[in-house]
Amino acid sequence: MSPIAYDIAHLLGALVLTLSFALLYQRRVTGAINAVALQAATLAAAAAWQAAARDAGHLYATAAIALLFKAIGVPLMLHWLVRKLDLHRQVQPALGITWTMALGVIVAALSILLVLPVTVGEAALAREDLAFALAVALIGPLLMIARRNAVVQVIGFMSMENGLILAAVGVNGMPLVVEASVAFSVMVATLVFGVFFFHIRERFDSFDVDTIEQQRGDRHP
Repeated sequence: MSPIAYDIAHLLGALVLTLSFALLYQRRVTGAINAVALQAATLAAAAAWQAAARDAGHLYATAAIALLFKAIGVPLMLHWLVRKLDLHRQVQPALGITWTMALGVIVAALSILLVLPVTVGEAALAREDLAFALAVALIGPLLMIARRNAVVQVIGFMSMENGLILAAVGVNGMPLVVEASVAFSVMVATLVFGVFFFHIRERFDSFDVDTIEQQRGDRHP
């Protein structure tokens, strides 16, 4: 891989991680959906670029799956749910923005410190992508903890899966059947979550996890 191809591949991997921090910063559901869609589009660009730079044709399929399912299909479905359920409002965070961003930085730093020593001997780009991927995969659950809203829980799950795909792109790529299976699973999971959202709205009239637990009697106000 030429130096400029390496630099662009490194930049795209870093952008995927940067967009995880953009997710942590979002207070509105629609903003979080747009951020995870942009992250998936960047992931697709990273896969397509490495496909061209490494002459790895199967990564074009990875890029197409990420673009069609994760950057376009699932976000459009989530936007439809937001309009249908009238969720155009801010999400009350369980952790403040400052604390959430600080924890995100700590997670990213620990991921780099953990991955780089154990991947000595591997290609530099693969080591960096694995470090970025682990950070993205761990920031997804952090988002789910910090924003106790049912829709944002789905977005955190999608971000975590973006990290797994980035790891596969950085190494040698996972078999196409596995990538298609993962993308299909995400689409099905989103449909199932959508059905649950309607039931949650009918029963509790809220998507705040704390409010739902209080109404069920699991937590006292």
